[in-house]
Amino acid sequence: MNKIKVMIVDDSAVMRKFLTESLSRSSRIEVVGTALDPYIAADKINKLRPDVLTLDIEMPRMDGITFLKKLMIASPMPVIMVSSFTDSGAKVTLQALENGAVDFILKPSIQDSAGMKEFAEALIEKIIMASKSNVKRGLPVKILPDSNRPAPTIVVDKKYTADVILSKKDPGQIKARSEKVIAIGASTGGTEVIDEILVNLPDNLPGIVITQHMPEKFTEAFANRVNEKCAITVREAKDKDRLYKGMALIAPGGRHMLLRADANGYWVEINDGPPVNRHKPSVDVLFRSVSHVAGTSALGIICTGMGNDGAAGLLEMKQAGAVTISQDEASCVVYGMPNEAKKIGAAAMERNVKGIIEYIRTFND
Repeated sequence: MNKIKVMIVDDSAVMRKFLTESLSRSSRIEVVGTALDPYIAADKINKLRPDVLTLDIEMPRMDGITFLKKLMIASPMPVIMVSSFTDSGAKVTLQALENGAVDFILKPSIQDSAGMKEFAEALIEKIIMASKSNVKRGLPVKILPDSNRPAPTIVVDKKYTADVILSKKDPGQIKARSEKVIAIGASTGGTEVIDEILVNLPDNLPGIVITQHMPEKFTEAFANRVNEKCAITVREAKDKDRLYKGMALIAPGGRHMLLRADANGYWVEINDGPPVNRHKPSVDVLFRSVSHVAGTSALGIICTGMGNDGAAGLLEMKQAGAVTISQDEASCVVYGMPNEAKKIGAAAMERNVKGIIEYIRTFND
């Protein structure tokens, strides 16, 4: 088996040395070069033709985002961003994913020896995954709804309006409780898929609950970023948030999200339980709760991602009578989670992103 050729781009000599030594311990990886800034990296990429690039965000002469944009036009390749665990780092990392990066990893403190070891192990796994990923040139084609389409009229049962929210499209409208639930799970490559799905939905569809594998700070930044572009309301979930039509709740990083229900409709529980399938939030945790609470009134969708989180939960949703969909291989960055769901018969159908959007549009209360 040929080794995966990796180039490291980082302005820190200490980090370049650490990464080179750590990655070289893997029998699957060969570090073919390092660079302290994008200008040096550009020359070396042309000569060494790496399979995967690790890219620091903050560098001299040219920042990582600017370099990434140029790289994905001139010579698209799998790129893993090395990000800081800050609010600004989260926002910039989301820009990187939007501009073609396959994945990202958080840089721990160099003084944290245990954290650095975990970081190196996780990066090796991400590099192996990235080497198999589908890296596509350009941005996805949007199928935005007709801007001339009139806003839907929502009839509200006044019995349930004690804690309702207002419509983004028309502040005079009050959101109605959702009788159905759409549950989406994703990991690597999922931020752009979820963005594309939500941007293309009208605000009269059932409520949506989403688990995307991301750390804290990042999920809030992601929710806020997508919310700005959507007709629906998108936000990071808080414990006991109610789910309404035209709303999407995203599980907060580092916490699990479960669907619950009472006489007034659906709501979410946010808890601090142990990781499931090494993830927190876990897609399986969300899907299993949806299978128990919503049953035949649910739609489950498993999207691009590494590993098998969500496959078993999607099967439980199917067995409970829910409609289940897996993203197809051609449109996945990483066909891991959807493939695992397919293997165990959890998905009733397989669709590309456009097909998923079109099906969701038909899933009305």
